[in-house]
Amino acid sequence: MSTTAIDGAVWIPPATFRMGSDAHHAEEAPAREVAVEGFWIDPYAVTNGAFAAFVDATRYVTVAERPLDPAAFPGAPPENLKAGSMVFRRSRGPVDLKRMDQWWAWTPGASWRHPDGPGSTLAGREQHPVVHVAYADARAYAEWAEKALPTEAEWELAARGGLDGAAYTWGDEPEAAGERRANYWHGDFPWRAEPGYGTTAPVGSFAPNGFGLYDMAGNVWEWTRTWFEPRFDPNQPTVRIPRRVVKGGSFLCADCYCARYRPAARRPQMIDTGMSHIGFRCVRRSP
Repeated sequence: MSTTAIDGAVWIPPATFRMGSDAHHAEEAPAREVAVEGFWIDPYAVTNGAFAAFVDATRYVTVAERPLDPAAFPGAPPENLKAGSMVFRRSRGPVDLKRMDQWWAWTPGASWRHPDGPGSTLAGREQHPVVHVAYADARAYAEWAEKALPTEAEWELAARGGLDGAAYTWGDEPEAAGERRANYWHGDFPWRAEPGYGTTAPVGSFAPNGFGLYDMAGNVWEWTRTWFEPRFDPNQPTVRIPRRVVKGGSFLCADCYCARYRPAARRPQMIDTGMSHIGFRCVRRSP
């Protein structure tokens, strides 16, 4: 069973568990046994309020607040090289789900301070998970807090909450009608969400898993320190930006689209790119 540290972190005991899945997306396979040493993990993703304290103390400038390097994006128009980030925009109606550009837009001026782009603020979002953080931003925060980012195996073990091999953080059965298990997309993706969904929620808005950890399904994807293989996208050979694994799914995960709000789910994320549905949480490998 888990115990709680003085700073609120939760102890995950050493374990050998079944990681991955043979029943969903190809990149999750094969399901296999993995051994993990014990570690402490924060019960919540890092919030805007916590990240603001880090920035106030260090004067750190996130990747999304820095202009892009033209050499890293050959052929990109100048307007796309301004400081900014990728922001989710609801479509006006049904769209081709193979075209992510129908709901994602590069938005100059978007950053953790302005999560929906210029003019948006953090007012009322202090307890929402911080977003628009690139891998370097998450690592910088973790080092400042004298913590670290989890490996993919650590994150997945923690997300399972003691339910080895289960499809979801709460068991094998999908969420039933009327239940509120996680902040994933409820409604018609990507244009019409049910009330209370379709955006980030304050951390801890949904019940914790068996280890007492919140939002290990949905809300925001979370960075891990594990490299995604292959590190570079073979479909974009000129873009030589390596990718790390993000876990957990987000408020954008819809059953009709990807259903990746599961412990085994994973996807690659370019390390220099933040988005409005990616955050992180920290671990500590000693008390």
